Amino acid sequence: MKQKIFILLCTIGICISVHAKKYIVHSPDNKIKVSITADKQLIWSIDYNRERILTPSAIQMNIEGLKIQPGINPVVINAKVDKINAEQIAVVPVKQKTIRDQYTQLTLICKGDYNIIFRVYNNGAAYRFETVLKQSPIIVNSETVELNLIDGCKAYWPREKNQEYITHCEAIFDELKLESLTKEMKGYLPIYLSTPKGTKIVIMESDLSDYPNLFLTGNRNNTLSGEFPPVVLKSALKEGTDRDEVLLEKASYIAETEGTRAFSWRVLMINEDDKAVIENNLVYQLASPSVTQDTEWIKPGKISWDWWSTLNVYGVDFKAGVNTDTYKYFIDFASKYGIEYILLDEGWSAGTWNIKEAIPELNIPELVRYGKERNVGLVLWTLWNPLDKDLEGILDIYEKWGIKGIKVDFMQRSDQYMVNFYERVGKAAMDRKLLVDFHGSFKPSGLQKRYPNVMTFEGVLGLEHDKDSRDINPVHDLILPFTRMVAGPMDYTPGAVNNATAEDFYINFVHPISLGTRAHQAALYVVYESSLQMLADSPSNYYKAPEFASFISRIPTTWDDTKAITAKIGEQLVIARKNGKNWYLAGLTDWNARSIEVKLDFLEADKYKMEVFKDGVNADVYASDFRTEEVIVSKGDSINVTMAKGGGWAAILTPVE
Repeated sequence: MKQKIFILLCTIGICISVHAKKYIVHSPDNKIKVSITADKQLIWSIDYNRERILTPSAIQMNIEGLKIQPGINPVVINAKVDKINAEQIAVVPVKQKTIRDQYTQLTLICKGDYNIIFRVYNNGAAYRFETVLKQSPIIVNSETVELNLIDGCKAYWPREKNQEYITHCEAIFDELKLESLTKEMKGYLPIYLSTPKGTKIVIMESDLSDYPNLFLTGNRNNTLSGEFPPVVLKSALKEGTDRDEVLLEKASYIAETEGTRAFSWRVLMINEDDKAVIENNLVYQLASPSVTQDTEWIKPGKISWDWWSTLNVYGVDFKAGVNTDTYKYFIDFASKYGIEYILLDEGWSAGTWNIKEAIPELNIPELVRYGKERNVGLVLWTLWNPLDKDLEGILDIYEKWGIKGIKVDFMQRSDQYMVNFYERVGKAAMDRKLLVDFHGSFKPSGLQKRYPNVMTFEGVLGLEHDKDSRDINPVHDLILPFTRMVAGPMDYTPGAVNNATAEDFYINFVHPISLGTRAHQAALYVVYESSLQMLADSPSNYYKAPEFASFISRIPTTWDDTKAITAKIGEQLVIARKNGKNWYLAGLTDWNARSIEVKLDFLEADKYKMEVFKDGVNADVYASDFRTEEVIVSKGDSINVTMAKGGGWAAILTPVE
């Protein structure tokens, strides 16, 4: 990440009013006002467009042994304001390549060797603690994150109740009134809220490092309270499992960390509508820059995935399964369609805990050689537990083999140790020029910026659950861009060839199908952000659907720019993204058919060839029905994005020279 700073003003009294212990900070466009009071407690509140969205809420930490606790009876020694108007250049851009980074920053330097920093952007506000303590390490007993919201707010809340914070972060989101939330409902981030006036707020954190993830709970009122997984002192595998843990001993504190450090940003992304939610990039902006400038080797792209289709290939002269012939078939498919990688998921190794050796039926060196000749790299699945025990040794083997990346799975925890495990993996993989996909994971919180080889995270109820439920449907697909995807890249794994209406759908683990139309699946490749994007289905199925395979294989996985055209959570979305000179346009709808007029005023060249993949005339009853067309359009033209129920629409727009 490169940053260019255009304006930097460091002075007292710019964009801030100070009266005794009260401070007011405005966003550059003056639409957001953050008020801070330093009295018996450190308190903040937020107004947006003259609507009070956050009423006075406490900010504090409890650090073992300190006489002066951060945020309690704060004594402000100095208040410093910076006005920043800068650019960030994303190494691996999943939303925008060039990001305008404009904000007003207030730093309160407090007695007791700590600071509290507030940043106010045009689309959100954030704060973080910094400590400069002589003792190190320190024990953080607790952190108070209190969000007293106004009456009448509704939230999309993850259906998660595990009291020990053991979770894959794969839940259905329910729209609930805040006052219906209880302390037992552990909400992992991001949390999407809507105020009575329609302001959209997304609660997140950024720059998470050496510290546990933040969870939120309710108390049958308008207050959301932060909770953190405690430090795990002792854990063991549950009897009869190779991956699920039981936490045998937990500390009374949440972190043991350095005394001089910056803590996580607590972020409220504030948006006038759902379109602005899609374009909001604050989580990435607030994260620390890349640890290295050596990033030329990092190659985003798509992966032909084996697990969803249960390795079902057909029309071949070999027995399909976890063997060299089957994966050569995957490589041939990937090469034909310009797909950069194939994934060898669980089953390739001699055991789930022996991930240093392949099973006898697999010749990894031969597959690496075969793939290299065809410009296709190999990515290997790993269980996190054995990787944790011998990270360097295992990755040394993969580097020697010529592997291009790893998919790390089944972490399930969100405590400090696990956060540090993610960072250890990112660094060790970076040192060996390996890409990383975290599966069975918590959400991204900026690690992908510090370590740009960290391509994507799961932490989402994705397409894989079509194999065992009806939960992955067009409504769910239209909630995710406003909830989970706001955090960062999302490994949803789209690409189903066999599709069904709500009436026709049935569960089939071995030969899975998706809810919604085939054009809906095509559109997901433009809508969903992931710099490593899966093609989930069998190569054999894609060979039978060459127009679909060809279309989705041409959609990039990184984006220079993103523009939301129309958006309403759970109902509809039309989005335009740019890569190079080309634009990519996509629409999604819920179980209602729609026709949305889209004005092509975002285009830059005069004329474009527009290649469209859309619902066929009978897609409402036969979900796999689709139609392709090619037309010439001009900048400023209006087109109709027409979708069947559960449908979608996607187009590739190439300038006509």
